[in-house]
Amino acid sequence: MTTADYEITSGAARAVITRIGAGLRAYEVAGVPYLETFPEGEHPPLGAGAVLVPWPNRVDGGVWRWQGTEQHLPITEPDRGHAIHGLVRNHEWQVLDHKADRIELAIDIPVQPGWPVALRTTIGYVLDEKGLSVTHGVENLGEAAVPFGVGTHPYPRAGNSVRQESELQLAGNTVLPLDPETLMPSGPAVPVEGTEYDFRKPRSLADYDLDTPFGDCQPEADGLIHHRLTSPHGGIEMWADPDFRWVQAFTPPAFPGRADGVVAFEPMTCPPNALNSGEDLITLEPGQSWSGRWGLHPLV
Repeated sequence: MTTADYEITSGAARAVITRIGAGLRAYEVAGVPYLETFPEGEHPPLGAGAVLVPWPNRVDGGVWRWQGTEQHLPITEPDRGHAIHGLVRNHEWQVLDHKADRIELAIDIPVQPGWPVALRTTIGYVLDEKGLSVTHGVENLGEAAVPFGVGTHPYPRAGNSVRQESELQLAGNTVLPLDPETLMPSGPAVPVEGTEYDFRKPRSLADYDLDTPFGDCQPEADGLIHHRLTSPHGGIEMWADPDFRWVQAFTPPAFPGRADGVVAFEPMTCPPNALNSGEDLITLEPGQSWSGRWGLHPLV
């Protein structure tokens, strides 16, 4: 089995998609990187670029209930005892279409321990003069309704700038408090107004340590949600469909090759532990499908 990743290009823009997991490994324009990257063939560090289906973030103890039956997912975050970031990150996806400037991939999620209804999920990446657009699709292949969520885990960067000189702007109007040990929700989301978590206007990342879910992301006049990372040397904008009403901001203490720090802002359709809370889950009846889009646009 070949392990080479997939490349798409359009003009001066280039993106790389991993064969395992169909994640976004690189995005650059005219040689300027707008995404943290990692070497081909290596496991994505800290979930970089991963596709998170059929749930983003964490499920408490890997346990949730479906139609009155307790479901036990594999524990994939053993330090905290949770199931994290879905079921498709470590599998090879099927290529449905691959042209110079686009690629579409798919994978089936079979019935398995902890997941009771088969799904088919697709992802399409397209480059054009406006930037990179990503389209997720989910189809219920089973015979019963099932809830799910979708997310992704990019680490955008403001071109050649470092995190300490960058400012982050998020569309989130609420913040979800988390237990610092378990990273599970410790109460309902609260307004960001008047708190240190109000990123609705750009705030410097120099003094922030975030692993924080923001909710109630509202679209702007164009009908899309917008998040931005800017610096004196340029920036990057993330846009998303209204279904991506959550975003997780994450500033890890270390990232391979980037001693000066990085930031992830992860579009999600639902918050952490949504399979238990039910908050903002999407439910598909048998044969039903859903799709949602997000993308990246360099700010020069």
